[in-house]
Amino acid sequence: MADLDAGVVPVAEKDRLVGIITDRDIAVRGIAKGKGPNANVREVMTDHVKYCFDDQEVDEVSQNMGELKIRRLPVVNRSKRLVGLLSLGDIAFGHAGILISETMREISEPGGQHSQTG
Repeated sequence: MADLDAGVVPVAEKDRLVGIITDRDIAVRGIAKGKGPNANVREVMTDHVKYCFDDQEVDEVSQNMGELKIRRLPVVNRSKRLVGLLSLGDIAFGHAGILISETMREISEPGGQHSQTG
């Protein structure tokens, strides 16, 4: 992650998306729980991965990101093969500010199914 200057990396097993690991996962599920640098990725990654399809409309994906309170989504094709990663920043560069404003407001509200404090 440091070499890529990335805050998120998809985790694959046999060409299938099985998880996602973020810098926050490492901090909250790893370091804060006493796991050292030799911990396995599987111990700290998020394994219930939300994703979007490469042919979905950006407005729909953005709304889902807001409702799920997540800033990044893996993108898969209809065969569920990973083809990319979509971030809120990617959406911001391609769409009107109102869409981003609403999504950011929803993401920033406390809680959600991906909350690491629950």
